[in-house]
Amino acid sequence: MSENVLQIENLQVSYGGIEAVRGISFDVKQGEIVTLIGANGAGKSSTLRTISGLVKPKGGKVLFEGDDITGKDPTMIVQKGIMMVPEGRRIFPNLTVLENLKIGAYLRNDDLEKDIEMVFGYFPRLKERSWQEGGTLSGGEQQMLAVGRALMGRPKLLMMDEPSLGLAPIVVQGIFEIIQKIHDDGTTVLLIEQNANMALHVADRAYVIENGKISLEGTGAELLENEDVRAAYLGSSK
Repeated sequence: MSENVLQIENLQVSYGGIEAVRGISFDVKQGEIVTLIGANGAGKSSTLRTISGLVKPKGGKVLFEGDDITGKDPTMIVQKGIMMVPEGRRIFPNLTVLENLKIGAYLRNDDLEKDIEMVFGYFPRLKERSWQEGGTLSGGEQQMLAVGRALMGRPKLLMMDEPSLGLAPIVVQGIFEIIQKIHDDGTTVLLIEQNANMALHVADRAYVIENGKISLEGTGAELLENEDVRAAYLGSSK
């Protein structure tokens, strides 16, 4: 693997008097899928929101391609090449599929056709429904649209917050196959996911977050075989 794209140093995030993230450090290298797994409230989403500039940290640093982007404006962070697929999808329900995709490229002023076709290549179902309003799509189709919208920004780092949330198992399988394909085509991915089994199967490296701190790290394969991880997150142990 090559150099770090993203480096988190001693990140601390608080909401009022509650510490959500308590001094975590990790990195994401060019071309990797890195996943953060952990229970609800462990600090995973707070970490992504802080990287995105939506939350200001209490302490620590966020470095992207060597530049300090800690607490910077979210629009500037998007301009640098960090795009997020938010938890709950948050598409625009009254806009068409095509309009939603174009919103993902709102900072671009070049031709979008090639990228729209690229998204339709990943998600043929979206092409079939390109003039349909986003709110009329199924949950799985809305998740496809949320991923496609983020890809329209040509991300150097694609962050995904719980992409499997609320989806049927067969749909989840399809979403993870697309995540793997996006990665294979050259996009670096930081993934937050409660479905630890699926996340660890696609991850190059993984970190377990518990109570705002990193408790374990290793390759995806290593953590799949870790007895503590199996007992806590995979529902089985050796």
